[in-house]
Amino acid sequence: MSYTHGHHESVLRSHRWRTAANSAAYLLPHLSPEHTLLDIGSGPGTITADLAGHVARVTASEVKPEALDLARAEVERRGLSNVDFAVADVHALDFADDSFDVVHAHQVLQHVADPVGALREMRRVSRGVVAARDSDYAAFAWYPLLPELDEWLALYQKVARGNGGEPDAGRRLLSWAREAGFGSVEPSASVWCYADEGDRAWWGGMWAERVLSSDMAAQALATGAATEADLRRISAGWAAWAQEPDGWLAILHGEVICRD
Repeated sequence: MSYTHGHHESVLRSHRWRTAANSAAYLLPHLSPEHTLLDIGSGPGTITADLAGHVARVTASEVKPEALDLARAEVERRGLSNVDFAVADVHALDFADDSFDVVHAHQVLQHVADPVGALREMRRVSRGVVAARDSDYAAFAWYPLLPELDEWLALYQKVARGNGGEPDAGRRLLSWAREAGFGSVEPSASVWCYADEGDRAWWGGMWAERVLSSDMAAQALATGAATEADLRRISAGWAAWAQEPDGWLAILHGEVICRD
């Protein structure tokens, strides 16, 4: 399966905004300075690098070397010395059983072919905590109710599911973790909210560009899920939302802390 978002600059602009504070707050109380941590799908490495400040050692992993290089660049930029790097597929991790105290995945399980199998692999290589957080696209909420944003959501879900993913993963994390066999699962939820002028300009402008330029756009065109005219209309909708003084958008995330 292919990654729906890809690594266009507009996508990385969004992902580099993520920090341990705004994306892994549910996990931080469970970390200790002596822990080792495996970060699945480290992306551009901003969360990975933050987590390195909370534990003894982090291993950043990505499924492709070029994706892993993004995290490597962030770690080098910060001058960190306690981060290792590994090319790894979450469906078949090349690590021994019980290799890490903590295994973490942020916005990963929504993109994989077998999220339950992925959680079982994460469980296998963990001797302590497995943590996962995923957004739930069907639970996105926004105002004003622009029809172009409804069209965007339907298109994104179609493309993501066409890639073998599950864009409404947040609500399923608890059931997936239970099916994966964990003895203890602590579910929770949190939100990102974009509602002031700067946030609207950043988020709306970013999606106005992603709809036209990211891998999602290419996949939508290649599969016939959308035309160029459709994408331009949706992009204009995001730009219009960004200009709305009353514009508000919230993204719900499901979270789980899992133990045997």
